[in-house]
Parts: sequence; C-alpha cells; structure tokens
Amino acid sequence: MRYSDLIVGVNTLVPVSNNRFTRYINFDNAATTPPFKKVTEDILRFLPYYSSAHRGMGYKSQISTDIYEKGREKVLNFVKGDIQNSNVIYVKNATEGINKLSNMIYYKDPDKIILSTDMEHHSNILPWRKFKMDFIRVDQFGRLDMKDLEYKLRKYRGKVALLAVTGASNVTGYKNPIYEIAFLCHKYGCKILVDGAQLIPHGNIDIKPIDSDYHIDYLVFSAHKMYAPFGGGALIGDKSSFKNIPPDYSGGGTVDVVVRDFVKWNETPLKDEAGTPNIIGSLALTSSIDVINTIGISNIEKYENSLLKYAYNKLLNVKEIELYIDNCDYNVSIIPFDVKGIYHETFAKILSYEYGIGVRSGCFCAQPYIQKLLNVPLEQSFNLIKNGNRRPGLIRLSFGLYNTFAEIDFFVEALQEILRNKEKLIRKFSY
Repeated sequence: MRYSDLIVGVNTLVPVSNNRFTRYINFDNAATTPPFKKVTEDILRFLPYYSSAHRGMGYKSQISTDIYEKGREKVLNFVKGDIQNSNVIYVKNATEGINKLSNMIYYKDPDKIILSTDMEHHSNILPWRKFKMDFIRVDQFGRLDMKDLEYKLRKYRGKVALLAVTGASNVTGYKNPIYEIAFLCHKYGCKILVDGAQLIPHGNIDIKPIDSDYHIDYLVFSAHKMYAPFGGGALIGDKSSFKNIPPDYSGGGTVDVVVRDFVKWNETPLKDEAGTPNIIGSLALTSSIDVINTIGISNIEKYENSLLKYAYNKLLNVKEIELYIDNCDYNVSIIPFDVKGIYHETFAKILSYEYGIGVRSGCFCAQPYIQKLLNVPLEQSFNLIKNGNRRPGLIRLSFGLYNTFAEIDFFVEALQEILRNKEKLIRKFSY
C-alpha cells in the first residue's frame, strides 16, 4: 500500500510559469494536511443521516448523537486516556482549546503564574498573557533548557498553576521530553499542558494514568493537522479539573436549568461545548484516527523519519543552505532553513510559481522563537516590522506520511536550478 493512495488531491495539477501545469507537491504539512480519502467517504456516507445532536428523539438525531458521543471514547483510546477519569471537550482547533483552558484556569486561579517556553507557537503564549508569566529558555540550538525549567519550577514552587509546553516545535520539529517535564511539574506542584498539534500526527502519545508521576494533565490538538480538515480538535484533561467552573461561552447545550435569575450548568463536557456541535468535525477526527491506527503510528513515525533524514542529508551538501536544526535524531518531520542571498518569502514564491512546490516562509506564528534562532534582537526585529522592511524569517519544509523520496529529489533539483539562476529569479519575484 502506498500511503499517497490514502490522500485526497495528491495528483492535483496547479498552474506554474509559462502557461504550464504541474503536479502539486505539498511540503507544508505542519500548517495543515489534506484529508484522508476515508475521512471524506465517511462524511459523505453519514450526511444523509445528519441532524442535531443531543435531546432530539428523531432517528437521525439519535444517529448523530451516537456518533458524536462515541467519538470521545475513540479519541481517549488514541491517547491511552481513562474514560472514567478523563474528559474530551471537542474544539475547532488547538487554539480554541488552549484559550478555553486558559479561561477555566483564570476563573479558579487568576493570581497564579503560568510558565511557558521560548519555543511556543503564538497560540500557546497569547492566551496566557492575562496571567503573570515566565518563560523557559532554549539553548543555542533551539532546544528546551531543562536546567532552566527545573530552576523556575523550584523558584516559583507553589505559585505555578501550569506549564504550557509544545510537544514538538512547529519551527524546528524538536520534540520535547514531555514525560520528564511532566514528572518535574508534578514534583514541584504544578500541572502540565502539552500542545500536541505537531506531535500527534507523527508519533505515539500516551497521557498516562491520572495517578502516574508522568501523567499529562492536559493535551490539546487539531484534527486538521491529522488529515481531517473539517474544524475538529480536542482538549483532554481530568474531569475533576473542569468541575464547578462556568463555561467560557454560554448558551444552548451548556445548561441544565434556567430561570430568570438562576442557571444550573450542565456537567462537562456538555457545558463546555456551547451551541450546535460540529458533528462533521468530530466524525472526521475519529475517522482519521481509524486510518492512523490501521497504518500504525509507529510505521508512520518510521517512514517520516526516513524522509526527514533523507532531506536533511541532501540539504547538508548544499553550501548555500543554512540549516536551523543541528540534527534530526529526535524530531518530527520538519526542516527550517535559509538560502543565502535570497529572501525567504521570495524563495517560497519561486518554488510555488516555477515548480509547484508549497512550502511555508516567515515566522510560522512563533516570532519569539525565530528571533532566538536568528539571533535578532527584539528591538531590531520590532523596528524592521514597524518601518515596513522585510521581516526576519526562515523557510520550512514539513513532510506528511504521503510525501515521497522522489518529491524530495525534485525539490533539491529545483533548489539547484534556482541557485544557478538566482539573480534573474530574484528580480522576477521580488515584489
């Protein structure tokens, strides 16, 4: 079985220069992934029975409710959660899940400290700014400084509500030792949130039993990064954490009793999913889990690691390329780099308009981390943006399970051709 046969759109032709069409190559999977064919097939099969979930007695409503609710157990099983003690709140993406958790914790502990890190996506920084915050440093290679982590956990012992940390960086692909981090958090009396958006499509996640020192207290992820782009995702945490907290959004579905001057909220997760639920999104998520389980997450990890190492070694041999990872031994399939003499956005345009290759350029919604990697002082970066000058940034390759070695070879050939015609192409695409 070729993994590419499982994906919608892998043979799509796109326009490039000189009125040509070419097969699109997507190396931007860290941003979002195309859907599995099974996901779209399952949705089309369900649509004739689509109705509103919960409380409806009609046949279609019962079918919809059953799919929506049974999906929670499938999501929990995927991360080895405990159905008795763990809670799955459906969200539209990881960003919503983090904001939801932030609001819940702020309701209980507004004066507590939140620790985050210098390698986070903006979505795991900005929602926490209502709290007092401190940040764990990264080292010269962009990896999390574990000594600084323990130092700050010890420094703020008893004052920290949560450490919010990415499972894997969307910039460098570096995987954090989440179980070692969880152990330290619990040792010093705080909880851990793992942003699993970049980790869950590429490797195994086990949130561990609730009484384990290595338990992941909260996990959040998006379905659109795991081949199910229909607005699904999940926030997972211990049921006890969500009790006695009003919903951050109130309205339909969140209440048990309403009178003019009193409301009794539903139990979680229903109280935390205001309005008509996204049944299609939840079905897409669980359908993608079925496909991933059928392939085997270890097989996905092994194949993607081989793609990563192949591309990394190819780029190491190009003297005009500067790589921003020191190795690829404990990474998900992401390579950040720069091309000497070509602005990152210009290079991405050339790849797209001349070769039909999609990559990401810029800061990848992680400006503080990019500033650290590029060693750009904060004031200099701010002034560049303020004055309308070119923003600092990088180019990112990110592979999915359906990418191939032949696609990497084509990219490297395109890169060499761009370098041979650099001045001409820069003039053409610098706008």
